[in-house]
Amino acid sequence: MSTPALIRLTVAALIGFAILIWLGMWQLDRLEWKERIIERIETRSERKPVALERAIEIDRKLRDASYVAVKAEGRYHNDLERYLYAISRDGEPGWHVITPLETASGRVVLVDRGFVPLEFRDPKAREVGQFQDVVTVTGLLRTPGKPGLFSPDNDVDANQWFTRDLGGMSRSMFPGGTVDVVPFYLEAGATEVPGGWPEGGQTRLELPNKHLQYALTWFLLAASLLVIYVVYVWSAITGRRS
Repeated sequence: MSTPALIRLTVAALIGFAILIWLGMWQLDRLEWKERIIERIETRSERKPVALERAIEIDRKLRDASYVAVKAEGRYHNDLERYLYAISRDGEPGWHVITPLETASGRVVLVDRGFVPLEFRDPKAREVGQFQDVVTVTGLLRTPGKPGLFSPDNDVDANQWFTRDLGGMSRSMFPGGTVDVVPFYLEAGATEVPGGWPEGGQTRLELPNKHLQYALTWFLLAASLLVIYVVYVWSAITGRRS
């Protein structure tokens, strides 16, 4: 192997080695970030539920109070249901039923009451589960969602939503913006509902965390590259000497 070729090979190997090490360190940073999120979810969701007004204060202070347990009391506006497309834990397509809950003070919070299969989207198919009296809802605070790269556009006219567009849902429910809608959702916990639908308790608290495996993979690739480089160069040099 000529000296210029060895230099080019060495530079390429060093660049590849540096990139692989950087990717491994990046995954370790992601691991720390994910562990903080998981710890925050566990801590917030397991605490005693706070009143809605207190949740509003916490959300205003933290700017993102996701997964804080909240308790609210009021009446559902069942005629204003909105439907958010979802896949159940069992892989079944359906909808999350989003219903405004109005408290005695006039506050309105959008409650994700839970999942219904496609055939139960029509409220008439689950009429016994449409509460008319004052109810107490306990759920987890969730912030509005952002559309993904491949998310379909929300179809307001057809009442088909694919992202948690709180502003859009609120405007479609209460045209004119005269109603004070709380700036977050509540995902209702699992409770007994006549007829079984909607099925609450849909919040996914278990987040995938494979960043350590990814980091080890990148570090092993870096080590492999180093070994291959050393073996190849050593073989080239000893072969030239012989």
